[in-house]
Amino acid sequence: MAKKVVEVSSLVKQYGDLRAVDGISFELYEGEVFAFLGPNGAGKTTTVEILECIRPLTSGSAKVFGYDVTKREDAKEIKKRIGVLPQDFSALDKLSVKENIDLIGGMYEKKLDTMEVIKLLDVEDKANERFENLSGGLKQRVGVAAALVNDPQLVFLDEPTTGLDPKARREVWSVMENLKKLGKTVFLTSHYMEEAQVLADRIAIINKGKIAVIGSSQDLISEYGGLKVLVVRKGGKEMAKTLQDRFGGTTLNHNGDVFVKADDVNEMWRVLSTLTEMNLTKEIEIQTPTIEDVFLKVVGGRITEEGELT
Repeated sequence: MAKKVVEVSSLVKQYGDLRAVDGISFELYEGEVFAFLGPNGAGKTTTVEILECIRPLTSGSAKVFGYDVTKREDAKEIKKRIGVLPQDFSALDKLSVKENIDLIGGMYEKKLDTMEVIKLLDVEDKANERFENLSGGLKQRVGVAAALVNDPQLVFLDEPTTGLDPKARREVWSVMENLKKLGKTVFLTSHYMEEAQVLADRIAIINKGKIAVIGSSQDLISEYGGLKVLVVRKGGKEMAKTLQDRFGGTTLNHNGDVFVKADDVNEMWRVLSTLTEMNLTKEIEIQTPTIEDVFLKVVGGRITEEGELT
């Protein structure tokens, strides 16, 4: 059984009448990537800031490496063992990548060699480049480097790819995948569905301060994602009627595309076999449920690119 790195029980954070974190409980295990997935204002950043000993909790309990976040001496021990990439990470514009990481590393008793960290993040060719001249994706890589300079056991990445274009986002994903290979435990917050599904071993969907569900992508999709859908592009009315008569669960859109919901893999094969018998020459696509479908089912909405719930 993997060792528990974070233990949270009935955690509450209250701001006047607003309950930003509303009685949540979860655990994080050594070596895993754990994601908090939710819209802006869900309580993601508040939770990680409590675990980072930046913000006090209102009630409940939270432990990191067995240390209590509410105790001053314990908080010192926690901070030695964690690395943090905050949501609003920035560095000194006029300093180079190397100078910035040197500066941050100087704050710790124990630290890795700066060039070693720069190599880990594959930014060697930018080591002497001013921070202000870097692209958004490279700036975030420097942020991850800064989070690793004290050789932490646990790394908090708070919305690490917000505002990046798809290419830069995937570059940062590759960096995050490497963190796991390095043996780091990672706590990721994100409002990007695909990001959580691709990177996380387990996902907690959080909204309005409450955790709706926790589990692996596969388990959550199996339980809440709905059915696989076979799509026949421009199959037409006659095909839709034939498939509806045989299998049910068939719909036709305004483009003439036919959609058939399949309860399981065996039924999907039966539908495909029927299409083969019909000498089908149309394009076929199989749509598999995703974490976005899970989110829609358990929360009742979608998250925009900007992180707002709709």
